[in-house]
Amino acid sequence: MSSKAGPKSGARRSSFGLRHSPFLVVLSSPSGAGKTTICRAVARRDPGITYSVSATTRPKRRGEVEGRSYFFCSERQFEQLRTKGGLIESAVVYDHRYGTPRAPVLRHFRNGRDVIADTDVQGMRSCRRALPGSVSVFITAPNLGELDRRLRSRGTDSPEEVERRGADRKQELAAIPEFDYLVVNDRLQAAVDDVMAIVRAERLRTARMSRTALARSHKPKTESRRPRR
Repeated sequence: MSSKAGPKSGARRSSFGLRHSPFLVVLSSPSGAGKTTICRAVARRDPGITYSVSATTRPKRRGEVEGRSYFFCSERQFEQLRTKGGLIESAVVYDHRYGTPRAPVLRHFRNGRDVIADTDVQGMRSCRRALPGSVSVFITAPNLGELDRRLRSRGTDSPEEVERRGADRKQELAAIPEFDYLVVNDRLQAAVDDVMAIVRAERLRTARMSRTALARSHKPKTESRRPRR
């Protein structure tokens, strides 16, 4: 991971009263490993981090809500957004286009909030190029059999899509060494705790803190003098 601290505006106060520059946390995984569920759980539990809603050309599924599940776009709308620099990253995944809108992420940074997003491996690479200092976490299940079970039990993909997603898994797992962290989603609550621990640790990186904050953190306190009697 780059040692650059990322955006300097909107610094947020962390555990020791120091201020860190907000950053992006990117979760990637094979289909069915739970990256989106973990992202949303972390954002619910930590008021200092916001979930980044992706844009997509995929048709809306039952129960999905515009602006909360995805920003649903036509091909033309998506391309206009991309060509105008409105996406941090974009990719074609299983015949549909997905991307991370730039404006909401930068707005959260200005407001002093970190951002968590779920993308594929291509998206993670693009995010790290666009926002140095981004943190990448790969999520996987305990074994391949469990990944298969979770993917099939979702009930959102056709049998053909399930086969395609399973075929891409080998390439996705091969990218694990590119990530900063690896979390095994054996039990959801434990996986959420692991990602939250990563976020807390990253907030304490000295590279994310201003020199002024660091100087103040170790400045000796002056003792108050009592008046002589």
